[in-house]
Amino acid sequence: MKSGSLAIHGGQPVRTKPFPEWPIFDETEEKLLLEVFRSGKWGGTGRIKLPAFEQQFANLHGAKHAVSVANGTVAITLALQAAGIQPGDEVIMPSYTFIATATATLLLGAIPVFVDVEEETLLLNPELVEEAITPKTKGIVAVHIAGAPANMTRLREIADKHGLVLMEDAAQAVGASWEGRGVGTLGDVATFSLQSSKNINAGEGGVILTNSDRIADMAWSLSNCGRIKNGAWYQHEHVGWNFRMTEFQAAIGLGQLSRLGQQNETRERNAARLSELLSVIPGIVTVKRDPRITTHAYHLYMFKLDPALAARIEKSDFMEKLTAEGVHANPGYIPLHLNEAILNDSAKRSGTRQTYSCPVTERMCTREVIWLHQNLLLGTEADVDDIARAIAKVADSYA
Repeated sequence: MKSGSLAIHGGQPVRTKPFPEWPIFDETEEKLLLEVFRSGKWGGTGRIKLPAFEQQFANLHGAKHAVSVANGTVAITLALQAAGIQPGDEVIMPSYTFIATATATLLLGAIPVFVDVEEETLLLNPELVEEAITPKTKGIVAVHIAGAPANMTRLREIADKHGLVLMEDAAQAVGASWEGRGVGTLGDVATFSLQSSKNINAGEGGVILTNSDRIADMAWSLSNCGRIKNGAWYQHEHVGWNFRMTEFQAAIGLGQLSRLGQQNETRERNAARLSELLSVIPGIVTVKRDPRITTHAYHLYMFKLDPALAARIEKSDFMEKLTAEGVHANPGYIPLHLNEAILNDSAKRSGTRQTYSCPVTERMCTREVIWLHQNLLLGTEADVDDIARAIAKVADSYA
């Protein structure tokens, strides 16, 4: 049976009240910020709040070391360099990721090499990774898209087999885990973002996690002007830069960490309910969750238009109608393997302009995948039911 008239055509929208706003904060952050302000230790060298934040962040994931840095992009560059990636080395990564995964690699002088993702999960396809390895390949970046850990078991096998650095881009996956182990401990090194939209929001900021003493010490040095821990202030043993995070960001991060556990539980519960409701809507496909994912961070909730529906409608039209029903939707990424700036810069560094075949990424980006941001999952069951009703109403309009 047909649903009511769409809001975009003058009908009553499913949702008329706002979803939980982001960021969520209270007097906890205010108190911590005031403590920093009154201390007079505002930068990244006073280190009053920073050690506590780093320790709590490392403990959350079960990692030995955490190094705080200015942002998530810098974190990727420094993590790759600290792990041994050199200019000219090739680093394999998915095309379906934020541009910083590639540009941070280029900032080091290394060359991003793009492979496709799995259709069911939208995560890096390990078998295509192995096919893309060449004598120039020195690293793999596994992106935990939307908060879902990639297949780290298989990627670890491939990295070990070929002697490659395995890095986790966990910008969207704070608090996630794979087979009971926290992200950040599954590869050689991992990076996180504390940018405003992320589940831990410090405005800006980044964190590098590793269990390697060597990588941790080098990452710390690179972000601290080449100094070494316990060395003299003007003792610069490496060429490094000032990429330190500030005490203010650490204070906000500590406040945000205090409620992350409860928020992750809410996201998990609401995402499970939404997936169940969407699974019975004709024309809608849910993204598969690998059973080895112990905890999904759900920075995004992604769903897909099934191929038959996507072939006869525009994704943008579906999203426009869904937004009119009170549920804001986002189209997601543009394929990185088609980005001219990245391809041109890579060619300058390598001497060769590469072309890539990533048909799943192209189809998902242009035709099928729709994103809902994480704050939509921080409400009640009634909120989740509204999301599902709005999606069903829009899908039904194409029947």
